[in-house]
Amino acid sequence: MTGSAPHGAGSIEADIDRKAIALEYLKRLDRGGDFFELFDEHIQFFFPKIGIVNGLDAVKAAFGKIASLLAGITHDYAYFNYVVNGDTVVVEGTSAGTTADGVEFRAGVTHAGRWCDVFEIRDGRIQRLFVYLDPDYAGKDTGRYPWMASTES
Repeated sequence: MTGSAPHGAGSIEADIDRKAIALEYLKRLDRGGDFFELFDEHIQFFFPKIGIVNGLDAVKAAFGKIASLLAGITHDYAYFNYVVNGDTVVVEGTSAGTTADGVEFRAGVTHAGRWCDVFEIRDGRIQRLFVYLDPDYAGKDTGRYPWMASTES
């Protein structure tokens, strides 16, 4: 059966499309563009210290909280690792940026900047996005992690 795929596996073209949507989300995020139009209205979203929120309005509110942490961020697109399985796209990568209070971070230089996003993309829309990272971009949470306090100058 040339050109057919097992149920749930999707075609190579569909996998490429899902990967492109995930990448477009990250590029729009970096540019400050409208990435919300990539989301389904019933999206489910997770971000550390926020938790799981459901629906586009709740996700917009969550992104407002996240945006208050950062002055800017740039993801390192050339070094992403992708895993695509059916509707699921996992993107692992690195980033650099500046916090709202001026602290710079960069993966490989500071503790922050490494992340992993898990997307579920169906019908050309992001249905689910779970973000896994340490939201302490500035490395200020040293009280609970003694090894971090010892690296401060």
